[in-house]
Amino acid sequence: MPLAPLTRFAPSPTGYLHLGHAYSALFAAGEAENAGGRFLVRIEDIDRGRCRREFEAAILDDLRWLGLDWQQPCRRQSECLDAYRAALDKLRGLGLLYPCFCTRREIRSEIAAAVNAPHNAAGGADGPVYPGACRRMTAAERGERMAAGDAFALRLDMGKAAGVAGPLTWIDRDQGSIKATPEIFGDVILARKDTPASYHLACTVDDHIQRVSLVTRGRDLFKATHVHRLLQELLGLDKPEYRHHRILTGANGRRLAKRDSAMTLRALREAGKSPAEVRRMAGC
Repeated sequence: MPLAPLTRFAPSPTGYLHLGHAYSALFAAGEAENAGGRFLVRIEDIDRGRCRREFEAAILDDLRWLGLDWQQPCRRQSECLDAYRAALDKLRGLGLLYPCFCTRREIRSEIAAAVNAPHNAAGGADGPVYPGACRRMTAAERGERMAAGDAFALRLDMGKAAGVAGPLTWIDRDQGSIKATPEIFGDVILARKDTPASYHLACTVDDHIQRVSLVTRGRDLFKATHVHRLLQELLGLDKPEYRHHRILTGANGRRLAKRDSAMTLRALREAGKSPAEVRRMAGC
């Protein structure tokens, strides 16, 4: 008999929750409840420039209003930076990280100028696939740029990383065993000066530390799981199962976003909607 799952809902406090967030939270809580498991709420507040404590308070208030309960205390990424530094140190020790000094504009220019630039029509896990300019720099060149104080991000050398990890698979509860192909996304960023850990690194480390056994999230994050499975292998982390749910859309057919103010739980509450009505609107 499989163990009861531990699931999580992990919002970023950069705005108010909308109906799509409600669906995601209720989906994760339902997966745990239906199997006699447990549900966590994690605050992904590592983006210091955009996250606000007032939004965190509003998020937790909205979740309680919906009738959700979760295991305390909430994990806040901003309080767990040492864990992410340790993960980066391990990857650095394996020779899998390198500093990238390219700006977004420079990356776009290099892609456009390359005759046979690596390209994925859907883009990589973080947008256009990085063509690898800084990966080709010598150690002396990197040292000079860093000594000069030039801003840089830390990228994962995907070719080396995939070679170290070897063939990998992961389990999606709706689609079965999936072959991991993280190399098609290029050298993903794992940290920046203003963001000490990327989404990929932070959530993978957090899920392991919190012992999350079933990761539920939207289908728009399906391909990111390839990268997360690679990081799990490189860092010796637990391998949860996954379930990717449908994405709620607005009247225009586009995925709901925090800018859709009319669909925030705050606005729906102020309009007199009850928790039961909001649950029905979310399809739960």
